[in-house]
Amino acid sequence: MENLSKVEEMTLAQMDQKQIYPPTEKINSLIVDNFPTLGQLTALRFLEWAQQNEGWTVSLPTGKTPEHFIKWVTHIIHTWRNKNTQELLENNGVDPAKKPDLRSFHFIQIDEFYPINSAQHNSYYYYVNKFYVKGMGFDPQKAMLINPNTIGLIDGEHIEDVWPEYIVDLSLRTSYPKNALEKRQKQVLEAVDQFCTDYENKIRKLGGIGFFLGGIGPDGHIAFNVQGSDHFSTTRLTPTNYETQAAAASDLGGIEISRNRLVITIGLQTITFNPETTAIIIAAGEAKAHIVKQAIQSEMNNYFPASVLQKLKNASFYITKGAAKLLDERFLLSISNDEALKQHTIQQVIADLALEKNKKLTELTRDDFMQSRPGKVIFKHFKGKLEDVLKAEELDYIQRINRTLNMPKNCTFLHTAPHHDDIMLAYLPYLVRLMRESSNIHFFNYLTSGFNAVTNKYMLNLVELTQKFLTSANFKRLINENYFDPTNSLFRNRDVFQYLDGIASANQDDMDEGTVRRLLRNLVEIYEEDSFDNLHFRIDELSNYFKTQYPGKKDMPYIQQLKGMTREWEADILWGFFGYSSDSVIHSRLGFYKGDIFTEEPTLERDVPPFLEVLKRTNPDVVTVAFDPEGSGPDTHYKVLQIISAALKLFQKKTGKNDIKIWGYRNVWYRFHPSEANHFVPVTHNTRAILNDAFFIRLVHKELPHFLVMNMTDLFPDLLKKYRQSNISK
Repeated sequence: MENLSKVEEMTLAQMDQKQIYPPTEKINSLIVDNFPTLGQLTALRFLEWAQQNEGWTVSLPTGKTPEHFIKWVTHIIHTWRNKNTQELLENNGVDPAKKPDLRSFHFIQIDEFYPINSAQHNSYYYYVNKFYVKGMGFDPQKAMLINPNTIGLIDGEHIEDVWPEYIVDLSLRTSYPKNALEKRQKQVLEAVDQFCTDYENKIRKLGGIGFFLGGIGPDGHIAFNVQGSDHFSTTRLTPTNYETQAAAASDLGGIEISRNRLVITIGLQTITFNPETTAIIIAAGEAKAHIVKQAIQSEMNNYFPASVLQKLKNASFYITKGAAKLLDERFLLSISNDEALKQHTIQQVIADLALEKNKKLTELTRDDFMQSRPGKVIFKHFKGKLEDVLKAEELDYIQRINRTLNMPKNCTFLHTAPHHDDIMLAYLPYLVRLMRESSNIHFFNYLTSGFNAVTNKYMLNLVELTQKFLTSANFKRLINENYFDPTNSLFRNRDVFQYLDGIASANQDDMDEGTVRRLLRNLVEIYEEDSFDNLHFRIDELSNYFKTQYPGKKDMPYIQQLKGMTREWEADILWGFFGYSSDSVIHSRLGFYKGDIFTEEPTLERDVPPFLEVLKRTNPDVVTVAFDPEGSGPDTHYKVLQIISAALKLFQKKTGKNDIKIWGYRNVWYRFHPSEANHFVPVTHNTRAILNDAFFIRLVHKELPHFLVMNMTDLFPDLLKKYRQSNISK
C-alpha cells in the first residue's frame, strides 16, 4: 500500500505482512484474518484520521457490514482514558493522548430508502441517529441527514398521505398528473429532486467528503450506486436493481416491499469530489471475493461502481482473507512462496485452468500450464508425467462421485439448518436417496425460528382466513374436543395430514383448514388458553396488529414466536410430504436470534444446551452442518456453526462417542469450489423434479407463504436451472 498510515503500518507488522504493490491491483488493499478484526482495524484507522482532521466531513455506512466498526469506535470513545483502551491505541498507532472531538465533524448521511417513514426503526435516518449521532457523539446540529418526513411535506401531512402504497411513479417528473393525488405526488417528487441538488451543493461547499467508509454490495455498489451507475453521478433519487432489492428485503420486511422502494443516495462523483478524500471499502467473506476482485483489478468501468475509487490516492480496500481469495497476484505470491503446496491448492489451479481452457482435465497440455502463471507454478510441483498427474486427478473426482453412490445403511442422520430452506436448497436430491434406504433414521433440526422471513402481509392473510374458519361448527367441535392441545403429538400430526390430503385431492379448503388448525394450535400454546371466545379476541387483536405495523419493524417477542411457528409449519409440511411425523422435526429456537439490527453473539450457557439435548436425544451417526464461514452468508449461519461445534465437543466429552461424521453443506449463499468438496452428488431428473415439487407444490395455491415466494421466485429465479449438481463436503 502507498502512503501507509501508522495504523496500517502496525497492522501489517502485527500480521507479519510486507508492503506489496501487485501490478494488477488498481486500489490499495489491506487484508486481515476475520470480520471482527476488520472492524477493529477500520475503527482505529478512522480515529487516527479524526485526530489529524478535526472539523472535516465524515460519511459512514449503514446496515450490518459496519457492526464491529461501530462497536469498536463507540467502545474506544467512551473508554478512552481506561488503561486497556490506552494500551490498545498505543499498540496500534493511534496517539492515546489526543482524543478526537467527534462533535467538531460534519456528518453526512450516505443514503436512505424512499419513501419511508423516518421514524421507523428500519430507516437509515433512525440508524444514523442511533449509532452515529447518539452512539458516537457527533453533533446533531452539524449532521446532514436525509429525513423523508420533512422533504416536500406540509404541516400535518404524512409521507403515507402522499404515497399511500409506498410506490413512487418517476414518470410524474415529465407527465401531467391525472388527479389531485398525482398532482400532490408530482409536487413532492419535485421537492425531493431539489433536496438532492441542495444536498449535493452543501457537501461541495464543505469541501467534499473528508473520510468515507462504505461496504460493497453483491453487484459491487457503494452507497446505492448500483451496477452501471455513472462515475459522474451526484446525489439523486433513483431506483435500484434486483441484487440490491434482494439484499434489502430482510430490512424492509420482504422483497415485495423492497422491490418498490427507491433510494436517495449520494453519487460516485460526490464521493470522489475531494481528491484528498480518505475512502475505505470494507468487505468480509468469500461470497464477496468475486466482486472485490472486479472492483480492485478492473479498469474504471460503470459496471463496477467501486472502481471509481481509483481516482483517489487515499482509497483503500480493507478485506478479510476470504474476500481477498480471488485476487490474482496475491494468490500467485502465496503459492510461489510455498515450497510444499497443499494438494487442495494444486487441484484448485488445475480445475480453474480446465474451465478457462474449456477442456477436460486429461486434455490439458504442458503449453496450457506454461501459459498460465499459477499453472506454471504448480507444474514444478508435479511428481511424474503430466498425463499421469491429470489421470490421477480425474480418478480422484470419480472417487468423490462414487462415495455418494454407496448409500450409508443403518445410520441415524441429524440434519441441521440455521433456517428452514437451507437443507432443501443445499442437498435435497441427495437426501431423497438417503431416505429411500429404509434402514436409515432421519431427524431434522432447525436452530432458529426464522421469523424474520415471515411478512406481516402473509400473517394478515392467515389471520383473516382463520377468522372465516373459526365460525364453522367443525372448529367449535375441535375446540371442545381439546384438539388444539399443543402437547398432543397425534393431533399435531393430523394438522399436517389435513394439509397433505388437500394437496393430494387438489382441495384448497382442506389445505387452508390444515394451516388454520396449526395457527390455532400455536395460539393456544402462546397464550396458554383455549377458550373459544378468547381465541376470537386474540385473532381480532392480531388482525389489527398486522394491519397497523410497518413492514420490517421488530416485533414483540410473542409475535416473533408466532411468526417463527408459522415458518416451522412449512418445515413440518415438507417432511410430512416425505412421510416423517412432527416428532422427527425439531425446532430449537435458539435465543441469540432476536431480530435485532446486529445479531447477538451466541453464548455457551444459553444457546449450546438446546442443541446438546438434541444430540443426546437423537444420538446421531451423521450430523449435517451449513458450512458458511463468517461473512460468507447470513451471519446466522456462522453463529449456528459455532453453536454446533461447541455442542459436539461437549457431547463427545460426555459420551466418549468419537465417530460422529460431520457433513458440511452450502446452499446458494456461497458454493464450494470443486477442489474443496470431497463428495459430489449426481442429480437425476427425478430428484430434481422432487426438489421442484417440494418448493412449488403450493405455488399454484392462493395461500402460498410470501417468504416461500421470496426464496424461490424472487431471490433465486434460476436456482433449479443452474443447480445441476449438489455437492457435500466432509
